[in-house]
Parts: sequence; structure tokens; C-alpha cells
Amino acid sequence: MTTLRYRSYLASHRASTLLNLFRFVWSHPLNVNNRWGAIKRVLAWQAASRLMAGPIAFPFVEESKLFATRGMTGATGNWYCGLHEVDDMAFVLHALQESEHFLDVGANIGSYTVLAAAGPRARVTAVEPIPSTFEKLQANVSLNRLEPRVNAYCVGLSDKRGVLHFSAGLDTVNHVLAPDESLPAVEVSVMRLDDLVEDDCPALIKIDVEGHELPALRGAARTLANPKLLAVVMETNGSGARYGWSDDELVALMQGHGFAAYSYNPFKRELQPVKPGTGNTIFVRNHDEIMRRVKEARRFKVGSAEI
Repeated sequence: MTTLRYRSYLASHRASTLLNLFRFVWSHPLNVNNRWGAIKRVLAWQAASRLMAGPIAFPFVEESKLFATRGMTGATGNWYCGLHEVDDMAFVLHALQESEHFLDVGANIGSYTVLAAAGPRARVTAVEPIPSTFEKLQANVSLNRLEPRVNAYCVGLSDKRGVLHFSAGLDTVNHVLAPDESLPAVEVSVMRLDDLVEDDCPALIKIDVEGHELPALRGAARTLANPKLLAVVMETNGSGARYGWSDDELVALMQGHGFAAYSYNPFKRELQPVKPGTGNTIFVRNHDEIMRRVKEARRFKVGSAEI
């Protein structure tokens, strides 16, 4: 590809990406009452992130803030929309209670960690395997002075202790490298989820490990069997195929522990049975208890909206 054609391709790609971003922000349910305000936030971020060196802090849940830099699509989605993944993030806000244990597996820079600790004021164990991302997680915990409620670990989770190679530099989609992948990598120590939490079983778990969920859950047999664990928010988008397993195996494992698959409507505060598909799935064991919690939970300030 010639230099001129390559520059044309890059310009077209950037324009397409920006258009998709505007569509996402415009249609996001937390922006329906102030769409132009959301678009202004996008434009302000695009300008500020190019002019200012280093991370920028923006308002998040309640009085909390998040640091972000250019390219952090998940983090900046929270600035544009209040909650980037509104259904799942609102579920964590509504289902968790104060001082309960929340386990954030694949914490990235800490969106769910800060959400749980600053919203319902839960105790959080945050797990992030990539050292450079872990530093950003720690920065967001420190920014909000959440150290008394957050324990963060730079480690991976799998079905046994050892070492695995993770991709580096892919933002929210860093993952354990498959045998046929050749990408810049970092060596990471891994352990079993059961060994990490020991007897402090979480009430809720969020797990987003880009396809490596099955080994992580196989290392969590004791925790999954504990009735104190009420729900697991898990990515089910087929990314396990890179390792040779399917989402059907995840569903079967969760069903074997008494969990059923749901989506959550945060505006009606209702759980709806669902067949796991392209996004996240909420696996719930005690439906009646979760419904009681979400119906009784207070409203939370998220950016310029409430939920």
C-alpha cells in the first residue's frame, strides 16, 4: 500500500470509528435525556486528550473519579455515558450491599472495582494480570482513597498454579496467548480462584478474561459451590474458541452449580431469562434474593444521570 493510500485508509478508519462512537453515545439509554450534552463530552475528551499529557480524571459513580488516557475505550465510555456497560454495571450497583465481598476478575483499570467500592461501598478483591494495567488500577484506587476497601492483586487466574503468557498493549482485550498466537507478551504468575479468596466467599463475581473463563472457573469449584455466592457476571461472546472450548461448556459448568442465565433491565429492575450470546451474561443462583435486593436498592448517581 502506498503512503498516500495508507494515509487515506487511516483517515477513513478514524472517521468510521468516530462515527460508530457517536452512534453508541447517542443511543445509550443513560443519554436519552441529554444527548447533546453527551456529544459535547465526546468532543471535549477528544480535544483534551490530545492536548494534555498524562491521565485525566473524570467524574464516575457517586463522588468517585476515574483516570483515563487516549485509547482507553472502556474507561472513556463511562465518561461519555455514565456507565459504559449499563445493564451489568447497574446490576452490580443494585445487587451488592455494603461491606459485602465483590471479586473483580480481569479488573483492567478498575471501572468495576471503583463502581462497587464507591457505590454500594462493598469490599473488593481486584485481579489484574498485566503489570502496566495493574498500575492504572492502583492509581484509580488511590485517586478515590479506596485502599481500606480494595485489595488488588497483579496475578492471573486459571485451574492450577503456574505461569502463563499474556498479550500486552491491547487495552481491554489483553488475554492469555493461545498456542498459535505470536504477539508482544508478558509472563504472568497464575493461581486458582479458590486459593485467592480462601474462606472469604464473594457475594458477586465479575469475570472478564477474554476467553479464559473456563480454566478460571475450574479453579473456583469450592467458591462456586458456596451458597454465599449469589451471582456471576461473565463475558460470553465466543472468545474461548481461540483455546478450543465453547460458551456451552461455561453454561453447563454454571448450571451444574445451580446458576441460571439472565440479563438485567436496570430501569425496570428486572431479571430476564436469556440464552448467552454476544455480550455478558449474569448467572444467578438465588433469583428471589437478587430480585429483593435490586428492588430495594437506592438510586445511584452515575455521571450526569441516576440509576
